[in-house]
Amino acid sequence: MEHQALRVPTYRLIRDSQQMVWVLKGNSLIAVPFSNHVKPVYLSMIACRDAEIYDEKEGTPFYLGIKEQNLCLCCTEIEGQPTLQLKEEDIMSLYQEAKGQAPFLFFRTEEGSTFVFQSFSCPGWFIATSSAVGQPVTLTNERGQTKSTNFYLEGENN
Repeated sequence: MEHQALRVPTYRLIRDSQQMVWVLKGNSLIAVPFSNHVKPVYLSMIACRDAEIYDEKEGTPFYLGIKEQNLCLCCTEIEGQPTLQLKEEDIMSLYQEAKGQAPFLFFRTEEGSTFVFQSFSCPGWFIATSSAVGQPVTLTNERGQTKSTNFYLEGENN
């Protein structure tokens, strides 16, 4: 039997180890230092209902969206390169699909007090932020190099 709590996304403020948060700029996510003048986005997360794509090692894949926006994170290949995009999609519509929508799914793994998001459709590629201010949130397959792939998730403050 499904738990009622699973039918609603959770909302979290996301920041990297350099205290950079995500903001929406046009149709892109940009990482900027947190301050009173910044309006960070809240990440909405909901687990995929398709039990067939559960991974023994990685766990349950999640849909990731932007709170109060019909935008979801999506991994697509552009010229053979896995690329993180924001697509106009309602997270609850994705959730209602019986089959998991692979490009929109990410494994959320806990590492100490941080979380890592690995693309379901592009294994070995992780959501990342640059150490440079104002750069887009991207995907990388090089963890622990120049990009940050570990994120803190903080409860929503209303």
